[in-house]
Amino acid sequence: MLSKVMTATLLGLEAAPVMVETDDHAGLPALNMVGLASTTVKEAGERIRSAIGNTGYQFPCKRITINFAPAATKKEGSHFDLPIAVGILTATDQVDCAQTQGYALLGELSLGGSVTRIKGAMPLVMGLKEHGAKRVVLPEANVREASIVKGIELFPVRHLSQVVRFLQGEVKIPVFSPRESLREAAGAPGREDYADVRGQEHIKRIMVICAAGLHGLLMVGSPGAGKSMMAKRLPTIMPRMSDREILEATRIYSVAGHLSDKAPIISERPFRAPYQTISPRAFVGGGTTPAPGEISFAHGGILFLDELLEFSRKNLEMLRQPMEEGVITIARAGESVRFPSRFVLVAACNPCPCGYRGDPKRACSCSESQLTHYLGKLSGPLLDRIDLQATVPSAAYSHIAGAAEGGREAPPPTSSAQMKAEVEAAAAIQKERYRKEAIATNGELTPNLIRTYCKLSGEGERLMEQAFEKMSLSARGYHKVLRVARTIADLSQSGAIEVHHLAEALQYRQTAGGFLR
Repeated sequence: MLSKVMTATLLGLEAAPVMVETDDHAGLPALNMVGLASTTVKEAGERIRSAIGNTGYQFPCKRITINFAPAATKKEGSHFDLPIAVGILTATDQVDCAQTQGYALLGELSLGGSVTRIKGAMPLVMGLKEHGAKRVVLPEANVREASIVKGIELFPVRHLSQVVRFLQGEVKIPVFSPRESLREAAGAPGREDYADVRGQEHIKRIMVICAAGLHGLLMVGSPGAGKSMMAKRLPTIMPRMSDREILEATRIYSVAGHLSDKAPIISERPFRAPYQTISPRAFVGGGTTPAPGEISFAHGGILFLDELLEFSRKNLEMLRQPMEEGVITIARAGESVRFPSRFVLVAACNPCPCGYRGDPKRACSCSESQLTHYLGKLSGPLLDRIDLQATVPSAAYSHIAGAAEGGREAPPPTSSAQMKAEVEAAAAIQKERYRKEAIATNGELTPNLIRTYCKLSGEGERLMEQAFEKMSLSARGYHKVLRVARTIADLSQSGAIEVHHLAEALQYRQTAGGFLR
């Protein structure tokens, strides 16, 4: 008897429907799988044999052929276990699953028949919905992440026997309905606060601009100046993620298997801080079956590269495409996969190997050759792609001790709550301005949109022309300055970019660059 069970396979972040066709016929007992099934799928045979036996059914002593259609699409993942098992039971007339045609099945089986967590449940369900599926049976452990996909009925299950009885109409499984919002499901953000940072108020101003427009930032300063401390608190002032960003980030983490019962949905902006010795594959993604890397895990959030110039030049140069296009393309023989990678790059580095070049209190001990080798890892094109560049000076004793000049008590440091209020106000202005565009923040402005939304006054044009020549700005640098100026104007609730907004943006374009050239 021939049986057909619908499921799906992942192609990067996209899912394609797959029909699992099972047939039994005369011949020596064997289980043959055809249709570009991967090793992971083919290994399912022994798991399914044990799961069926331990569920009270009999694995057939026949020649079983399983075809995954369409045959030209590669099949990868342990979620094929459940549809294969149900297909075998149906094809051998052990059960009458008359309703299998109305459901898509996803799930990995244990040897005892339990239906366990799978990778990529959310994008699999999304793909099935896009191709017309109405109902999906999936592991209970994955149902909360999959519930982010609206317009499809989800039936959470725990055991193979429960699935069979449900498909035969013997038991009912209620459609899953989440009791909490997506944002509640993700948990609360960390407790770090910019109020812990005394002094450095001008750097806090730059962090506000960075968060408000989602602009990249490079901080250069001596060891202990507070660069890492500033960066690690940036998530506390970032604007809330949009529904689209939550959807995209959750898809990436789902495919990688990084979701859990405690964090089934990514609704807080990710903060990724890879170590300097990270491999290219782990950094940008890849592998025989292309998987996302750190730059994709940072999608919608922050990619923090501490000690930037300690990273390999190869890794740094691979940042160019995602910084400009917001995606990373991984090509393999016969396929090309694109992962979203629109992140805020926040980088920190010392001005030289010893860290004290330009420091007013300590002399630099680096030779010219050491300095040349150190700075050579950061290319001009990559530096040109970073919107904000700032020098972070060491904090004065009075700031650390909390005293102002003349013995007076210093004013309280600016807190994350105060900074976030500014950021949210500017983010709301941008959301309204770009409601008819395909972007949401100033950091995403293209050259065409810059001409529309970043117009300068006559005085501003003259200042920009002078700066363009004196600072040797590239066309990209010119656009970066206007993006930042637009964000500064939004922070001051100004509809037009004034000269002082432009002057401040120009200041953040040259400070760090002077140290690194």
